[in-house]
Amino acid sequence: MSTDAAGSPGFGSVRAAGAGFAASQRFSRPSQLDPALIDHMSGGLDPQQLSDMSHATAEALLDRVHHSADPDVVRRTLNLVETEGVDLVAELWSRSDADTLPGTLWRLYMLRTWMRRNDSTLSRIWRAGEPVDDVASAVAGIDEAPTADDIARTADSILSGAFTGDFAMALDRASAFCQIIAEALAEQAKGGAASVAGAGAARGETNDANGAHDPRAIMKNARALHNTAKDFHTAAHLWRDGALY
Repeated sequence: MSTDAAGSPGFGSVRAAGAGFAASQRFSRPSQLDPALIDHMSGGLDPQQLSDMSHATAEALLDRVHHSADPDVVRRTLNLVETEGVDLVAELWSRSDADTLPGTLWRLYMLRTWMRRNDSTLSRIWRAGEPVDDVASAVAGIDEAPTADDIARTADSILSGAFTGDFAMALDRASAFCQIIAEALAEQAKGGAASVAGAGAARGETNDANGAHDPRAIMKNARALHNTAKDFHTAAHLWRDGALY
């Protein structure tokens, strides 16, 4: 998965909420994360390069935080990508399959980064898409029109919940969020762009100069997010069955 440059684009610029997810470049520092998050989150790297170290580090980190009463340990774990750099985390986990613990943790970290860097755009997509599935909205932890701050807080609470609470529930929340955004993008790709843009204009929102109204690009992002939602959903079931490792 990936995003385009952060900032304050209008809803019409799906690029800022996901077009970059389709890229495949690698990064050397956190500030370069945006261009490839969707592909990474949906498992774009070679799973054959998965090593025993990826499983060992994922299990050790999760176990340590679950058994720690030190809030600083939790804070450092949540900010692992920012403090240690995406390349280190990628080397540890990004080549792991989606139905493994390291692969799942990688996707959770990328989801948090993506949500926080695109909180304004994602809040507009959510509101313009007007999710009708109240159950999914409640599972995601967003049951009313969210602000950018709400999106950022949700991103933090999903990842922190994975380490300090019910791991499967955190995965369910991640799945629900990705699915709702995927459905909103799919609606835009199918011809709802004009109505969505009109809804944004009614709220005083404007589209940025980049446009990003290409239905094919929008649908590609929708499919990637839908696949990631399925990955999180499957991982939640595996965790409950004691089969995610």
